[in-house]
Amino acid sequence: MSDFPITIDDARAARERIRPHLAPTPLRHYDELDAALGHGLRVLVKHENHHPTNAFKIRNGVSALTALPVEARRRGVIAASRGNHGQGVAWAGRLLGIPATICVPEGNNPEKNAAMRALGAELVVAGRDYDDTQSTVERLVAERGLTIIHPTNNPNIIAGAATITLEILDQIEAEHADRAPLQAMVIAVGGGSQAVGALTVLRALRPEVEVYAVQAAGAAAIHDGWHAKQPVTLDRADTFADGLATRSCYEGTFPALCAGLTDFITVTEAEIADALRLYLRTTHNLTEGAAAAPLAGLRALAPRLEGKTVALIHSGANIDADTLRAVLTHEL
Repeated sequence: MSDFPITIDDARAARERIRPHLAPTPLRHYDELDAALGHGLRVLVKHENHHPTNAFKIRNGVSALTALPVEARRRGVIAASRGNHGQGVAWAGRLLGIPATICVPEGNNPEKNAAMRALGAELVVAGRDYDDTQSTVERLVAERGLTIIHPTNNPNIIAGAATITLEILDQIEAEHADRAPLQAMVIAVGGGSQAVGALTVLRALRPEVEVYAVQAAGAAAIHDGWHAKQPVTLDRADTFADGLATRSCYEGTFPALCAGLTDFITVTEAEIADALRLYLRTTHNLTEGAAAAPLAGLRALAPRLEGKTVALIHSGANIDADTLRAVLTHEL
């Protein structure tokens, strides 16, 4: 049995399901960003923040919901989320006429809550954090007969995320063919759908490309498990990068991460905040903490990746005003 939950054919099928609904996002190069990083790096930024919900998870939502049978669509779907996954599911639900219920933890980002409600989702607030909220999801599934759209343990979710790397390879061939080929990717891990999607595509099409994963040091369960070679569950997930605030390993992605990653590192809150400011200064794109983490990771990895062409996924821009203010005033 393969460690990988999907194949390249699954990724290509997801791309066909997504294609009528979502335009490809830009892949851009910034000379100022290269100069700031040094070490002869050439960095390509995949702007998933340009989607209608400002985050890559809209791909996952559309991929998963377009794959549902008619009866499941009629009953409706449910998901646990800190925000971006919930917005992606809600957006896809509105698009396809599928009722969506999203469970969020207590104290969740109010701006993300408002965005999910605006997309027509029913919001249920329960649990101290994302992982705790999953138990509420399971209860409502039993009571209402809803279909769970898990943000990680769902092959169609991972196939949706894999379409990012399919696009990157196509765009490099079409727009950057005169430069050095892609040699590495640095990807943030909350649950792992982006990284496993990338690994699936690259091992089929470009197996020489190295993939490095990054987690927040305060929410490093998957990082710790990867290095221990067994799943780890933590008591807490402490990071302002709420898209990375998970404290468990996930059966849908952990084996593939263990099998495919070149290395796995952590970055501090200060490093994430500094990378966020660097993105704002060099690309003028609003950036949330989870989207800044790969750039923070690349800074740490830069001496190892000397002279290479590296792709980063700018995964989203859904940062709330208070957190953004704290980053810009160097409180974080």
